[in-house]
Amino acid sequence: MCVSEMQQIDIINTSSNDQEAVSKKTGYRIVKRITDILLSLIASVLLLLPIAILALIIVIKDPGNPFYFHKRVGQNGKTIFAAKLRTMKKGADDVENILTPEQLEEYRKEYKITDDPRLIGYQKSGDGCKCFGALLRKMSLDELPQIPINILIMGNMSIVGPRPIMENELNENYTPEQQRLLLSSKPGLTGYWQAYARNNATYQSGERQSMELYYVKNCSFLLDFKICFATVGSVLRKDGAK
Repeated sequence: MCVSEMQQIDIINTSSNDQEAVSKKTGYRIVKRITDILLSLIASVLLLLPIAILALIIVIKDPGNPFYFHKRVGQNGKTIFAAKLRTMKKGADDVENILTPEQLEEYRKEYKITDDPRLIGYQKSGDGCKCFGALLRKMSLDELPQIPINILIMGNMSIVGPRPIMENELNENYTPEQQRLLLSSKPGLTGYWQAYARNNATYQSGERQSMELYYVKNCSFLLDFKICFATVGSVLRKDGAK
């Protein structure tokens, strides 16, 4: 769904008052961390076998480490490594030698590709929507290792928050003031943008920035609950998934 005018914030004039308002939510953050620990502990036990099965399938389809640790910028600018099940073939980071000029241009704009040839199981044009790697992404199954590793053990992510962001992605799409506001919150397994728009809201349109910053300014237990509920529906419908 599109960000409504009432929900959009002015991403050009983010004020220092916004950061002060966020910093005052100490009680919310403490309870949220306790909730993260309890829920991620339960989920980790339940997901242990499914993660192991998916990891085995990945190794069979494309031998190598089934897990991938992607470098991202976390809370307060600290470097974190988001754990994922590998959806791409080995050597997929060498984008300039794998992608066509058109695909490379698309990747540099949104850091995603509509028909990505790097995905595990991709063999011909169009497979980027239905191959094994694509299905893992559409169902957000590749994100599952973040629950036991990043949320429960490392504590550098939360169940709900702005999505983990790469450094160049951050610098290219947010002003320094917006960056400080965005990074005042822990990145999340899911978030406002992820639940309500996913890839339908882009950096180019400014909607993704608006949604991520809106969450940081307005985070609450009620909003977190709504996001979790909306995420389930979004994943099942595969809305905006790439």
